[in-house]
Amino acid sequence: MYEEISKALAELEEDLLLDGVKNLYEKGVPVFDILAALQKGMEEVGKKFEAKDYFLSELIMSADVFKEATGLLGDAFANNDSETLGTVVMGTVKEDIHDIGKDIVVTILKCNGFNVIDLGVDVPYEKFVEAIKEHNPQIIGLSCLLTSAFDNMKGTIVAIEEAGLREGRTILIGGGPTDEKVKDYVRADGVCKNAQEAVETCKKIVGGN
Repeated sequence: MYEEISKALAELEEDLLLDGVKNLYEKGVPVFDILAALQKGMEEVGKKFEAKDYFLSELIMSADVFKEATGLLGDAFANNDSETLGTVVMGTVKEDIHDIGKDIVVTILKCNGFNVIDLGVDVPYEKFVEAIKEHNPQIIGLSCLLTSAFDNMKGTIVAIEEAGLREGRTILIGGGPTDEKVKDYVRADGVCKNAQEAVETCKKIVGGN
Protein backbone atom coordinates (compact mmCIF):
# COMPACT_ATOMS: atom_id res chain seq x y z
CA MET A 1 0.00 0.00 0.00
CA TYR A 2 2.91 2.36 0.71
CA GLU A 3 4.20 1.88 -2.82
CA GLU A 4 0.71 2.48 -4.19
CA ILE A 5 0.52 5.80 -2.36
CA SER A 6 3.94 6.87 -3.61
CA LYS A 7 3.09 5.88 -7.16
CA ALA A 8 -0.32 7.57 -7.05
CA LEU A 9 1.25 10.85 -5.93
CA ALA A 10 4.06 10.59 -8.47
CA GLU A 11 1.49 10.05 -11.23
CA LEU A 12 -0.88 12.70 -9.83
CA GLU A 13 -3.73 10.23 -9.38
CA GLU A 14 -5.52 12.28 -6.75
CA ASP A 15 -8.52 10.05 -5.98
CA LEU A 16 -6.41 6.90 -5.68
CA LEU A 17 -3.94 8.70 -3.44
CA LEU A 18 -6.53 10.16 -1.08
CA ASP A 19 -8.38 6.85 -0.78
CA GLY A 20 -5.12 5.10 0.04
CA VAL A 21 -4.05 7.64 2.65
CA LYS A 22 -7.49 7.60 4.30
CA ASN A 23 -7.49 3.80 4.38
CA LEU A 24 -4.07 3.58 6.05
CA TYR A 25 -4.88 6.31 8.58
CA GLU A 26 -8.15 4.64 9.59
CA LYS A 27 -6.29 1.35 10.08
CA GLY A 28 -4.01 3.06 12.60
CA VAL A 29 -0.87 3.05 10.48
CA PRO A 30 1.71 5.46 12.02
CA VAL A 31 1.41 8.89 10.46
CA PHE A 32 5.16 9.11 9.92
CA ASP A 33 5.06 5.96 7.76
CA ILE A 34 2.32 7.49 5.62
CA LEU A 35 4.32 10.69 5.31
CA ALA A 36 7.41 8.74 4.29
CA ALA A 37 5.44 7.22 1.42
CA LEU A 38 4.16 10.67 0.42
CA GLN A 39 7.66 12.09 0.55
CA LYS A 40 8.90 9.32 -1.75
CA GLY A 41 6.13 10.23 -4.18
CA MET A 42 7.15 13.89 -4.09
CA GLU A 43 10.74 12.91 -4.76
CA GLU A 44 9.57 11.10 -7.89
CA VAL A 45 7.67 14.21 -8.95
CA GLY A 46 10.90 16.18 -8.53
CA LYS A 47 12.77 13.73 -10.73
CA LYS A 48 10.10 13.97 -13.40
CA PHE A 49 10.32 17.76 -13.26
CA GLU A 50 14.11 17.69 -13.60
CA ALA A 51 13.79 15.31 -16.55
CA LYS A 52 11.25 17.73 -18.11
CA ASP A 53 8.56 15.04 -18.06
CA TYR A 54 6.61 17.35 -15.77
CA PHE A 55 6.28 21.11 -15.99
CA LEU A 56 5.51 23.81 -13.45
CA SER A 57 1.76 23.10 -13.59
CA GLU A 58 2.32 19.47 -12.55
CA LEU A 59 4.71 20.58 -9.81
CA ILE A 60 2.10 22.93 -8.38
CA MET A 61 -0.60 20.27 -8.66
CA SER A 62 1.57 17.74 -6.80
CA ALA A 63 2.02 20.22 -3.94
CA ASP A 64 -1.73 20.80 -3.74
CA VAL A 65 -2.43 17.05 -3.72
CA PHE A 66 0.24 16.51 -1.07
CA LYS A 67 -1.35 19.14 1.17
CA GLU A 68 -4.78 17.60 0.65
CA ALA A 69 -3.44 14.16 1.54
CA THR A 70 -1.79 15.36 4.75
CA GLY A 71 -5.03 17.15 5.60
CA LEU A 72 -6.63 13.72 5.96
CA LEU A 73 -4.33 12.87 8.85
CA GLY A 74 -6.52 14.55 11.43
CA ASP A 75 -4.87 16.48 14.25
CA ALA A 76 -1.64 14.51 14.01
CA PHE A 77 0.27 17.75 13.47
CA ALA A 78 -1.31 19.75 16.27
CA ASN A 79 1.42 21.21 18.45
CA ASN A 80 1.30 20.49 22.15
CA ASP A 81 3.71 22.83 23.89
CA SER A 82 4.05 20.49 26.86
CA GLU A 83 5.28 17.68 24.65
CA THR A 84 7.28 19.42 21.92
CA LEU A 85 10.91 18.45 21.40
CA GLY A 86 11.82 21.98 20.45
CA THR A 87 10.87 25.01 18.37
CA VAL A 88 11.87 25.61 14.76
CA VAL A 89 11.37 28.86 12.83
CA MET A 90 11.34 28.11 9.11
CA GLY A 91 10.73 29.91 5.85
CA THR A 92 11.72 30.25 2.20
CA VAL A 93 14.08 33.19 1.90
CA LYS A 94 13.46 36.55 0.26
CA GLU A 95 12.80 36.56 -3.51
CA ASP A 96 12.06 32.80 -3.64
CA ILE A 97 8.43 31.65 -3.68
CA HIS A 98 8.97 27.88 -3.73
CA ASP A 99 7.31 26.05 -0.87
CA ILE A 100 6.93 22.37 -1.80
CA GLY A 101 10.09 21.09 -0.11
CA LYS A 102 9.65 23.42 2.84
CA ASP A 103 6.07 22.30 3.38
CA ILE A 104 7.11 18.64 3.44
CA VAL A 105 9.81 19.34 6.03
CA VAL A 106 7.41 21.42 8.15
CA THR A 107 4.79 18.67 8.09
CA ILE A 108 7.21 15.90 9.04
CA LEU A 109 8.88 17.94 11.78
CA LYS A 110 5.46 18.60 13.31
CA CYS A 111 4.66 14.90 13.10
CA ASN A 112 7.85 14.20 15.02
CA GLY A 113 6.96 16.50 17.90
CA PHE A 114 8.48 19.84 16.93
CA ASN A 115 6.72 23.17 17.27
CA VAL A 116 7.26 24.70 13.82
CA ILE A 117 6.69 28.36 13.06
CA ASP A 118 6.24 28.45 9.27
CA LEU A 119 6.87 31.96 7.93
CA GLY A 120 5.90 31.04 4.37
CA VAL A 121 7.78 32.13 1.25
CA ASP A 122 9.63 35.24 0.09
CA VAL A 123 10.35 36.03 3.74
CA PRO A 124 12.11 39.38 4.41
CA TYR A 125 15.12 39.42 6.71
CA GLU A 126 13.27 41.35 9.39
CA LYS A 127 10.44 38.82 9.51
CA PHE A 128 12.90 36.07 10.47
CA VAL A 129 14.38 38.38 13.12
CA GLU A 130 10.95 39.21 14.56
CA ALA A 131 9.93 35.52 14.66
CA ILE A 132 13.13 34.52 16.43
CA LYS A 133 12.59 37.23 19.05
CA GLU A 134 8.99 36.14 19.57
CA HIS A 135 9.34 32.34 19.58
CA ASN A 136 12.93 31.82 20.83
CA PRO A 137 13.63 28.75 18.64
CA GLN A 138 16.54 26.40 19.06
CA ILE A 139 16.64 25.89 15.29
CA ILE A 140 16.20 28.19 12.29
CA GLY A 141 15.50 26.66 8.88
CA LEU A 142 16.12 28.56 5.64
CA SER A 143 14.87 27.13 2.34
CA CYS A 144 15.41 28.08 -1.29
CA LEU A 145 15.14 26.50 -4.72
CA LEU A 146 16.71 29.32 -6.73
CA THR A 147 20.49 29.73 -6.86
CA SER A 148 19.86 33.46 -7.19
CA ALA A 149 18.47 33.39 -3.64
CA PHE A 150 21.76 32.30 -2.05
CA ASP A 151 22.71 35.90 -1.36
CA ASN A 152 19.40 36.48 0.39
CA MET A 153 19.95 33.33 2.41
CA LYS A 154 23.29 34.77 3.46
CA GLY A 155 21.69 38.16 4.07
CA THR A 156 19.11 36.57 6.35
CA ILE A 157 21.82 34.98 8.46
CA VAL A 158 23.75 38.27 8.63
CA ALA A 159 20.58 40.02 9.81
CA ILE A 160 20.08 37.38 12.50
CA GLU A 161 23.69 37.84 13.64
CA GLU A 162 23.46 41.64 13.64
CA ALA A 163 20.34 41.39 15.80
CA GLY A 164 22.35 39.38 18.31
CA LEU A 165 20.12 36.33 17.88
CA ARG A 166 22.46 33.66 16.52
CA GLU A 167 24.24 32.54 19.68
CA GLY A 168 22.79 29.35 21.14
CA ARG A 169 20.82 28.57 17.98
CA THR A 170 21.47 26.33 14.98
CA ILE A 171 20.82 27.55 11.44
CA LEU A 172 20.06 24.86 8.87
CA ILE A 173 19.53 25.31 5.14
CA GLY A 174 17.81 23.14 2.57
CA GLY A 175 16.48 23.05 -0.97
CA GLY A 176 17.45 21.48 -4.27
CA PRO A 177 20.63 23.46 -5.05
CA THR A 178 21.99 23.65 -1.50
CA ASP A 179 25.10 21.70 -0.51
CA GLU A 180 28.13 22.00 1.75
CA LYS A 181 29.66 24.75 -0.38
CA VAL A 182 26.47 26.79 -0.16
CA LYS A 183 26.34 26.15 3.59
CA ASP A 184 29.83 27.60 3.94
CA TYR A 185 29.03 30.55 1.65
CA VAL A 186 25.91 31.61 3.55
CA ARG A 187 27.55 30.80 6.93
CA ALA A 188 24.94 28.28 8.05
CA ASP A 189 25.59 25.49 10.56
CA GLY A 190 24.29 22.61 8.49
CA VAL A 191 22.53 21.52 5.29
CA CYS A 192 19.72 18.95 5.01
CA LYS A 193 19.01 17.28 1.67
CA ASN A 194 15.60 15.85 2.53
CA ALA A 195 12.91 15.81 5.19
CA GLN A 196 14.16 12.68 6.95
CA GLU A 197 17.64 14.16 7.27
CA ALA A 198 16.10 17.37 8.62
CA VAL A 199 14.21 15.45 11.30
CA GLU A 200 17.25 13.45 12.35
CA THR A 201 19.43 16.57 12.47
CA CYS A 202 16.90 18.53 14.51
CA LYS A 203 16.51 15.67 16.98
CA LYS A 204 20.28 15.55 17.47
CA ILE A 205 20.37 19.31 18.03
CA VAL A 206 17.69 19.41 20.71
CA GLY A 207 18.97 16.19 22.24
CA GLY A 208 22.29 17.84 22.80
CA ASN A 209 20.79 20.82 24.60
